[in-house]
Amino acid sequence: MKITVLGASGRIGGLAVREALARGWHVTAVVRDPARLTVPAHPRLDVAIHSLTDPGLADAVTGRDAVVLALGPTDLKPTTVNSDGTRSVVSALHGSRTRFVVVSASGLPADGDSLFSKLVVKPLLGAVLRNGYADLQRMESILHSAPDVRWTIVCPTRLTNKPARDRVRSEVGRDVRHRFQIPRANVARFLLDAVEDDSLIGKTVSIAQ
Repeated sequence: MKITVLGASGRIGGLAVREALARGWHVTAVVRDPARLTVPAHPRLDVAIHSLTDPGLADAVTGRDAVVLALGPTDLKPTTVNSDGTRSVVSALHGSRTRFVVVSASGLPADGDSLFSKLVVKPLLGAVLRNGYADLQRMESILHSAPDVRWTIVCPTRLTNKPARDRVRSEVGRDVRHRFQIPRANVARFLLDAVEDDSLIGKTVSIAQ
């Protein structure tokens, strides 16, 4: 398996790179600053230096079995990091067989939300994280407008740095009920599992523990 990870210097992205290498996969890690990549050098690891809007980014994602996008803002300011990265990848992958798996958030409105979640929890999260959520909604809209791209949206609940656990609960098209956190290590593993699960093409799946 040959994959590209965008956001490889981030916490989930770095864990995804390590997990993919542990599975024997070949990984291209896309970063803006290679000094921030915490994954040690490896014979099956290539590092590509690109911004998310760099036309040369297409060379780092085409011809791969999968692309994983694990980006996220570092503060609460307005951002376009996820929508910019997604737009660039979608442009490069139109009509290809490459799988494209992205990280979103379970805090966005979803079918099957409980009344309490719909009226209290998610409006509160949306008020605090409105800029990041707006970017994620733009990202998801880009994917829904790209039917010839083999995408999957993964929506984890609140992220922790706890060790990975054996079981991950998932729901397609709605949030996992009564589960409110998940280790980043489990998110990284699920992203790679989703790469190989064609039943998730064109689907949004929420995950939690």
